[in-house]
Amino acid sequence: MNVKWIFGIGIGIAIIASFYFVIQLNLNMAVLSMVGLFALTNGMRAKTFHDQGLARESKWMKWVSYFFVLAFIVLIIIYSVI
Repeated sequence: MNVKWIFGIGIGIAIIASFYFVIQLNLNMAVLSMVGLFALTNGMRAKTFHDQGLARESKWMKWVSYFFVLAFIVLIIIYSVI
C-alpha cells in the first residue's frame, strides 16, 4: 500500500475523531486527536518535501513531526494517569 494512502487514511480518521470529540465536549480527547493530526500532517509534509528534493525543509518538518509525536505520547500518559 502506498505511504500517501496510509497517511491519508490516518489523517482522515484523526479529523473525524477531532470533530466527534469537540461535538461531545470531550476536550481532552479532542486535543489528543488534534495533536495526532498535526503529527501525521507534518510527517506527510516531510515525506512530500523529501520527494521533491527539498532536504532542509524535509528535515525541519520531520523534527516538527517528532515533536508532535512526543507531545502525543506525553498526553496519552497524562490522560491515562488522570
